[in-house]
Amino acid sequence: MLDFKLNIQDKFNKELPEDPNTENSRRQVTKACFSYVTPKKTAKPQIIHTSSEMLSALGLTKEDTKSTSFLNIFTGNEILPNTNPYAMCYGGYQFGNWAGQLGDGRAINLAEIEQDNKNWVLQLKGAGETPYSRTADGLAVLRSSIREYLCSEAMHHLGVPTTRALSLGLSGDQVLRDVLYNGNPEYEKGAIVCRAAPSFLRFGNYEIFASRQDNSTLKILVDYTIKNHYSYLGKPSKETYIKFIKEVGDKSLDMVMHWQRVGFVHGVMNTDNMSILGLTIDYGPYGWLEGYDHGWTPNTTDNTNKRYRYGTQPQIILWNLYKLANALYPLIEEVEPLEDILMVYRKKTEDSYLKMMRSKIGLFTEDKNDTLLIDTLETILQKYETDMTIFFRLLANFDSSVVTEDLSLISKAFYTPNQITDTIKEEWKQWFLKYQKRLLKESLNDGERKKVMNTVNPKYVLRNYMAQLAIDEANKGKYELIEEFYQLLKKPYDEQPESEKWFAKRPEWARNKVGCSMLSCSS
Repeated sequence: MLDFKLNIQDKFNKELPEDPNTENSRRQVTKACFSYVTPKKTAKPQIIHTSSEMLSALGLTKEDTKSTSFLNIFTGNEILPNTNPYAMCYGGYQFGNWAGQLGDGRAINLAEIEQDNKNWVLQLKGAGETPYSRTADGLAVLRSSIREYLCSEAMHHLGVPTTRALSLGLSGDQVLRDVLYNGNPEYEKGAIVCRAAPSFLRFGNYEIFASRQDNSTLKILVDYTIKNHYSYLGKPSKETYIKFIKEVGDKSLDMVMHWQRVGFVHGVMNTDNMSILGLTIDYGPYGWLEGYDHGWTPNTTDNTNKRYRYGTQPQIILWNLYKLANALYPLIEEVEPLEDILMVYRKKTEDSYLKMMRSKIGLFTEDKNDTLLIDTLETILQKYETDMTIFFRLLANFDSSVVTEDLSLISKAFYTPNQITDTIKEEWKQWFLKYQKRLLKESLNDGERKKVMNTVNPKYVLRNYMAQLAIDEANKGKYELIEEFYQLLKKPYDEQPESEKWFAKRPEWARNKVGCSMLSCSS
């Protein structure tokens, strides 16, 4: 008997073709969008945190989380009544190369919930193997689960389109992981996150059918997607498919501009990690910029080529859109409209980036010299290790009536202030003089400008070392920091004087520490 109520309205596994093989064995799955699968029972489940916002969004209460049913369902030990959990089939380009079938290797979709005219798919990450697990165990560890849980909710409050997280639980099992893929595996605490999103469909869901020339299943899936998530584009047709690709491009561009705005680096922008709804999906080796650096990536696997570095993220979206367009070409059979969409994306990227950077420095009108002003700023920021979050937040305090050689306004953002030479000071002074002159063309006064800038530039983000501190404490059975960060990151643009200690540069001990600087895909 279920101790709480959910309005279950499953569609994906009722309207789309299923894998007829119900065995949970690794295999190639053809002409099917998903395979039925049952989560693995755990040794000693424990829920250690829940998102109050997601509880409310699903029509649940804090009291519901204390029930045995909640514990068992969201750790994979029970199935919701009248539901059939499943794992999705998809492929993808990984680091630029076609990887073939991938699929939900450690994610199991429990059910779809409708509440307050919104649709939520509930998905367990780390609840056991599926037909798509390949050589993996389908499980997750506490460190990666904490990172995903906290980041999902933090990104939402930053205004970034994202999947969400409902709960974080321990399985009670030990999981073997080689954190840096260097031949030193160790047992870690197993954990399970319940993720939530209107859909977890990725570019790879469509690519797998195109790669197999299975155009009939491809059309079924595209039509389903339009009907359930893009119905405002019209009924499925060649014209609607073209609109669909354009809309996915627009949503993806909006998402990545938010990433650039807050300094978020995804780390693994493979096409199987690209949401068809333009949501940030799959929080693996992500990271926030500490020092402002367009060349930084948090992913050890990408450390040589840096394909997914911060500065290339908008261009990688375009590359992925090319692959999506190729996958949908069999339904359209015209190259020109697809090329037009991708060319427009290029132009929109330039315009969107300039608009976003203007907003970060408090410019709300256009001037022909803005590109140069911004380029010069970015050059200086990258010459001398300067904390991105702190710099842009402090810039809001700039007094446009006076410019001095004193860099006290932004000194807190410098990682090596003792290396700030007279030459560096002069470069900053010249930039601030140009900035001061440019601000005179704006209609907002300093106070008004600061207020708007502080809605664009967050004061608090989930810095890598903060997440690691929460992980270290949780490994000792202490979960207070998870709650503290969860509450802090609900209001990332607010001053929160009681939390001022988190408005600080990365500590030196964290510069090269595993989990704070570089992470692997198992992170």
